[in-house]
Amino acid sequence: MAKNITTDICIIGAGAGGLSVAAGAAQLGKEVVLIEAGEMGGDCLNFGCVPSKSILAAGKTAQTMRDAAQYGITPVQPDVNFQQVHDHIHSVIAAIAPVDSQERFEGFGCTVIRERGRFIGPRTVEAGDTTVTAKFFLIATGSSPFVPPIKGLDQTPYMTNESIWERTELVKHLIVIGGGPIGIEMAQAHRRLGAEVTVIEGASIMGKDDPELVEIVRARLVKEGINLVEGAMVQSVSGTEGAIEIIAEQDGQQKIIKGSDLLVATGRAPNVSSLNLESAGIEYSRRGIKVDKSLRTTNKRIFAAGDVTGGRQFTHVAGYHAGIIIKKMLFKAPAKNQEELAPWVTYTDPELSHVGMTEKEAKEAGHNVTIAKWGFDHNDRAQAEHATNGLIKVVLGKKGKILGASIVSKQAGELIGPWALAVANGMKIGAFTKMIAPYPTLGEVSKRAAGAYYTPSLFSNRTKGLIKFLSMFD
Repeated sequence: MAKNITTDICIIGAGAGGLSVAAGAAQLGKEVVLIEAGEMGGDCLNFGCVPSKSILAAGKTAQTMRDAAQYGITPVQPDVNFQQVHDHIHSVIAAIAPVDSQERFEGFGCTVIRERGRFIGPRTVEAGDTTVTAKFFLIATGSSPFVPPIKGLDQTPYMTNESIWERTELVKHLIVIGGGPIGIEMAQAHRRLGAEVTVIEGASIMGKDDPELVEIVRARLVKEGINLVEGAMVQSVSGTEGAIEIIAEQDGQQKIIKGSDLLVATGRAPNVSSLNLESAGIEYSRRGIKVDKSLRTTNKRIFAAGDVTGGRQFTHVAGYHAGIIIKKMLFKAPAKNQEELAPWVTYTDPELSHVGMTEKEAKEAGHNVTIAKWGFDHNDRAQAEHATNGLIKVVLGKKGKILGASIVSKQAGELIGPWALAVANGMKIGAFTKMIAPYPTLGEVSKRAAGAYYTPSLFSNRTKGLIKFLSMFD
């Protein structure tokens, strides 16, 4: 029997953005309808951040066993049981799932509908046999793997980040098309677990990051035996399960690459096609839904958050969007999206993190740029842990204003936090010189980089002259 619901807020998509708004709004006394056709928790829990970091943890453990000799411990070649690796990944998902579960949100008072939602008017959504009319809507449908139109791909078995987690046997030779964060993380994880790995990238791997820091990651990947084929465009794909062949063009020459399995990791596309957005008066393109600075769509009663907006595709950005929407929708307060302040991390070993502007971006924006650096080979904790192959690079503008920072190192994702705070609050580099950093920690590099900025002036002839003059009063 058809059912009609009238509510305060209707949310399509139960990922990070949708769930955050649903929980906040429901606990603030609003009636909320939450529509989700797939898994509760969205891409991050089920196919993205959680399973990828779980397999990376397994790979890191295996590599630690191989590298034990540097600590005076007999190294061993790990015996990898991939069925148990699979079980580990899914146990982590299962442990987190109750936080995002239908039962929990029904406990908040939300009405949860497990159907696909589509607009049938400016203020009406249809989900299965239910029609929902609401004062406000939120579209938080996320994104899906983008599969490029490569010749033969539609007739060749391949995996994406959504299907790779069902494997219970380790691949023999994994070919990865795409050298972005997803492709590179999966390449290193599978290599460390015992697979041969080849990565094919049309330009350079990790192209959004600072090339100087990417080079440190690249060197580690090559050292571990990953075959990086950069500047190569895939022409065609063919084969059957266990026997994949790719023809690519590199430097004007045809290159044939053979492997057992194929992972397509060529980016993600916003989930907009099934929403019937035209009927709601919402402008969009293949890049995502058009939103203003408050994340309103062209229908002022409808907001959008997360990947579907076409911005930065990170779970923490979707959660940040949720806060803006709650502030604007419920508290009627000014709220502005500044997702350019959000840091990002590629969780390779070493990790590479970044916030704000890169050196190139700052120069292109017209800033008079100064760079402050510090290498981890000068960090005592890094020496103790044999993690010296790292670098912090800070991009500074006028009067030492912090424009951006990049770190490549062990735990770089943790170390970027203070720099994200600094960029978000327009701080100057001097703030880090006032910090007393605990010793010995990797975090000391932040203070050291700040000190490096002042070193030329501190030990200049002018400063020496001042010291000599002041000595007259001893």
